[in-house]
Parts: sequence; C-alpha cells; structure tokens
Amino acid sequence: MNVFAILSLACACLVPSMVQAQDYPSRPIQFVVPYTPGTTGDMLARLLGQKIAQRWNVPVVVDNKAGASGMIGTEAVAKAAPDGYTFLFAATSHGTLGAFMPKLPYDAVKSFAPVSLLGTSAMTLAINNKFPANNVREFVDELKKQPGKFNYASPGAGGIQHLAMELFKQETGTNMLHVPYKGSAGALNDLVAGHVQATVVSVQTATVLTAGGKMRMLAVMGRERVPTFPQVPTLIELGYSSMNVETWYGVFAPAGTPPALIARMNAEISHLLTLPDVKEAMAKQGLDPAGGKPDRLDTLLRSEVKLWDQVVTRGKLVAD
Repeated sequence: MNVFAILSLACACLVPSMVQAQDYPSRPIQFVVPYTPGTTGDMLARLLGQKIAQRWNVPVVVDNKAGASGMIGTEAVAKAAPDGYTFLFAATSHGTLGAFMPKLPYDAVKSFAPVSLLGTSAMTLAINNKFPANNVREFVDELKKQPGKFNYASPGAGGIQHLAMELFKQETGTNMLHVPYKGSAGALNDLVAGHVQATVVSVQTATVLTAGGKMRMLAVMGRERVPTFPQVPTLIELGYSSMNVETWYGVFAPAGTPPALIARMNAEISHLLTLPDVKEAMAKQGLDPAGGKPDRLDTLLRSEVKLWDQVVTRGKLVAD
C-alpha cells in the first residue's frame, strides 16, 4: 500500500469521529452514579450535570444505580453503548473492589475510557487521645511492644480506610486487629470513647475532631501537609514512601467511546472545576479539584489497582 493510500484510509477513519464531535451532543446525556443520592459522587454529578445542561443546552440526567458496593451502576456503564451519552461517576472503590473480587462483571481498567479526575482528598492516621504516643515513631514502637493488643476501626471491611491501615501495618511491620463498623459514625465514636485505638479518616473529619480535642492526628497519608495543622507530618516525609493514600472521584465512559467526544467532555469538566462555586461546593466535601487530561485519571486508576491488589494478596485479606 502506497503512502497516498495509507493517508486516505487514515482520513476516512477520522471522518466519522469528526462528524460525531460536530453534532455532539444532540440528545440527553446520562450521568450514572453507582451510589445513593446525597453521597459525594452524587453531589458532583448533579452539580456538574446542571452546569453542562445549561451550557450545552441539552438535558443531563443523573441516574443513581446503587447497590453491590457500586458494582450495579458500574456494570451498567461498562455495557452501555460507547457513544458519548453515558458516563460513570466513580469513586475510590472503583480501584479497590477488584482486589477482593477478582470475578467482577467488568474490568475496572479495560472496560472503561477515562474522562477526567474530578477531585481528591488525602487521608490521615488518627489515634485516641489516651493512647501513649505523640508521634508516628512512638505509635509504631508501642504497637511493636505489644503486637496484636491494639485495635483499629474502619467504616467497613474492604473500604479505603481498611486497606490504608493494612498498608500501614505492612509498611511498619506492626500488627493491629481490624474492627469494621457499618459506617464512619460508629468507628469514630468508638475511637473517641477509647474502645479502639486508631483509625484512618479523611483530612476534613480529622481536622474538625482534632481541633475539638477529640482525637490526635499523627500523620497525613498524602504528599502534602494539612494547612490547618502544618505541624503534622506526612508519612512519606517519615520514610514510608508507599503511604500516599487518598480518596478520589473521577468520570469514565464505556471503553470504545470516540476520543473526540471524550476530549469534549474532558475540556468542559476541566473548565467547570475552575469555577468559584464549584470549588466552594467541593471544598465543603473536603475535596481538592483536580482536572487534567484523561491520562491523569488513567495513571491514578492503574496505580491504585496494582497497589491494592498487592496489599490484599500480602495480607491475605477478605472483605467480609
């Protein structure tokens, strides 16, 4: 095949995509949220959906398909037509579920095309105020003196808080008993009461409870310190290079969605994330706006899937 023929074929392949992009969108867009109404993912979908509907003059329908730890809605998007009219608003669990459930009805990476990383929030390591440790080194020393004596709480087995503490145990060579709760409220209440000694909690919650004297924040599980508590170090600073743990939210499309349509949605979301009211709404949820090209979300997801697979395998963990 000569050069002219190759160029002609390439141009022919580009034409349908260019036509789609020019006509897009021409009908309602569906934002699938695999969680219940009122959750952070739901808030983001409705906030951005409303603005996109106004700017693009097309309906944007937010569809909550909750259940099975987010698998129901996620599977629905994986099987949807890759035409740029169905998007998934996923959260951190999108990168953790496969570690516990290798037979998911979809592949977290291969079944989707990344669109945009919406926002992130670092986690923190927190302990009960009565625990005899003022810093991470003292905490680790105490755990090693009495292995298996102390407990840590999480909002539920298999969640990011559970996995983050298991990663901490593996990085520090310590042993604590996991006590899963049905939600954050019970876990935090028992931490404050002293029934459990440690937990992993969002920066936003940790800031409020630490300022109120109800618990002690030992370290941030992110790359940067918390502005409201600049004296609290990150675990990375302390030498635990793998301890960059954050919650995140991102938008995905079904695999095979035309790149031109993904680029259009990515550009729109990136713009919306710079708006003052969007940034304010996200700040109330403890989120830092992210944005960036689809590759940013793709890189994050792949690294998360690899990390948590390793943590679960090393720790021989089960979700229930």
